Amino acid sequence: MTIEPLFPQDGTAPAYLVFCDIDDTLIRCRSGVEFLRHWAGLRNGPEGERATDEFLAGLYARMASGMSREDANREYHRAWRGSPVEEVEEQAARWYEQRSAAEDFYIADTVEALRRHRAAGAAVALVSGSFPPLMPHVARVVGAQYVLGARLERCGRVLTGGLLGRPAIGEGKCVLVGELLDLHPHIAPEDCHAYGDHASDRPMLDMVGHPTLVIPDGSHTPLHPAAMV
Repeated sequence: MTIEPLFPQDGTAPAYLVFCDIDDTLIRCRSGVEFLRHWAGLRNGPEGERATDEFLAGLYARMASGMSREDANREYHRAWRGSPVEEVEEQAARWYEQRSAAEDFYIADTVEALRRHRAAGAAVALVSGSFPPLMPHVARVVGAQYVLGARLERCGRVLTGGLLGRPAIGEGKCVLVGELLDLHPHIAPEDCHAYGDHASDRPMLDMVGHPTLVIPDGSHTPLHPAAMV
């Protein structure tokens, strides 16, 4: 997989890298889940929303019974099978514009931390298993230069419901983080920062010298080796 900046760069090498999860770390929602329900309502009205609620409830139940987050992420993306790419991307932009208007949509402490890092010369990368068409909209607001996540498989102008590569969950995030670090050999992982909210973020957090846990109230806790279980 080739990783390229989301936006044009000025050619200046970053001082260090910052890796940040999205849902419940940078924004106060599960963006992919909310957008799937929104999409189902647009396509099939209240019945579509009910069917999606049942699908998600079943998925959460399977996770509670031992289904891995990686497998659940793949199952989530299968729900998009047959959806037209252009319409999905257009509605993703509209949903984001409406949803992000909420006063508490962004987690203030995380936004401020990313602002400080950028002012210090860092490059920010969002690393998330969220629905890929949503991620660039978040990145633009916080000035993230990279968006690291799975790619959606397409057949012509339609989504197949498959992912190209493994989900950006758990060890899948480590692969993406490692690839970006390889593109910046002058940067030591010990000088980099990462932000996450869930135990599945731990592998990514363990890769850098400055990991931070974002707790449910949105505040930050520097992470020590035994701090997240």
